[in-house]
Amino acid sequence: MASSASTKLTVKLLIDSKREKVLFAEASKEVIDFLLNLLRLPLSAVIRLLNKDGMVGSLGNLYLSVENLNDTYMQPDIHKDVLLKPRAPISSQQFSALLPANGDDSDNHNVEASFYTCSNQHCTGAYNVTCDNKTICPHCRFVMTSKITYVGKKVAEDVFPNNSGFVKEVVTYMVMDDLVIQPMSTISSITLLNKFNVKEVGALQEKVVELGMTQGVDLLKASLQSKAVLTSVFLKNISAI
Repeated sequence: MASSASTKLTVKLLIDSKREKVLFAEASKEVIDFLLNLLRLPLSAVIRLLNKDGMVGSLGNLYLSVENLNDTYMQPDIHKDVLLKPRAPISSQQFSALLPANGDDSDNHNVEASFYTCSNQHCTGAYNVTCDNKTICPHCRFVMTSKITYVGKKVAEDVFPNNSGFVKEVVTYMVMDDLVIQPMSTISSITLLNKFNVKEVGALQEKVVELGMTQGVDLLKASLQSKAVLTSVFLKNISAI
C-alpha cells in the first residue's frame, strides 16, 4: 500500500453511459487491500473520519455525548480516549494514503506501546498494568506512572506480518458497484454484461479514475449508505461520460 498521503492509486471503471452507472471496476491488489482494511476500522474511528455530522442515524450524537461528558462521570481507571480514539489493529501505513490521519494521536501510530504500573512501591496492586500513565490505581489511588518493559513480538507484526496486505498480486480483481469483490476474468466480465442486460456495447466506456484521500473517505461514507458505491463516489465527479 502507498505510504504517504500524496500517493494516489488508479481504478479502471466500466461505465454504462446510458444508465449513468458503474458496472464494475478493475482494481489492483492495493485497492482491494484498502477496501478490506475498512472492515478492520473501529467504529469510533469511522465516526471521526467521517466527522460527526456526516454520520447516518444517531451514532454521531452518541460520540458527541461521550466527547462532552465530564471526566467526573467516568470510572477512575477509564480514559475517554478508549472510546473516542481507538486504534485499528493494523499498521497505519496500510491506509494512511487513502484515509486522513485519525486525530491528534496520528503521530504515535508507529511508536512502540508503553505500559505502566502503580508508582506506589507499597501498593498491593502493583501488578496492575495500563497503557495510559494518567490512570489512577484502583487500590491506592496513586497515578500509575512507573514504566515497565513489554517483552515479546509486537502484536501488529503478528497480525499483519511484513505489511503484505490481504490478497495476492497474481491476478487483477473486479469490484462491483456494491463492493462485491472477485478475481477478474474474461468469462466473468461477459457474464456480468449479460447480467446487467447490456444490449449496446457502444454505450460502455472505460474510465480511469484516481483513488486518493478524498475518494477514500467518500468510499467509506458511501459504503455505509448505498448499494451503488462506485457510481455515487466516482460518477459525481465526472462531468462527461
